Amino acid sequence: MTDETQQLSNDEVSTSDDAAIDMTALEATLEYIRPALQADGGDLILLGVDGGTVNLQMVGACGGCPLSTMTLKAGIERILTDRVPGVEVVNAS
Repeated sequence: MTDETQQLSNDEVSTSDDAAIDMTALEATLEYIRPALQADGGDLILLGVDGGTVNLQMVGACGGCPLSTMTLKAGIERILTDRVPGVEVVNAS
């Protein structure tokens, strides 16, 4: 795994004081999602959490893919909102 695709540790992830998201559950769910992205040559990096919003960066093949928005909303956001209490929106940069 390269530095670009390596997920940031809890200490490096920016969170707001009012974040109601369980970071352990969030990270476990991202690890559940990650193999599907990696199978297509991509990955994601958790940039931070702000309230109910999770901010991710799509990297590798996912970073330039025209379908990454659909993957984000129909896949990643749906899974995170189902599995991690407090997640309302997922944004990618």
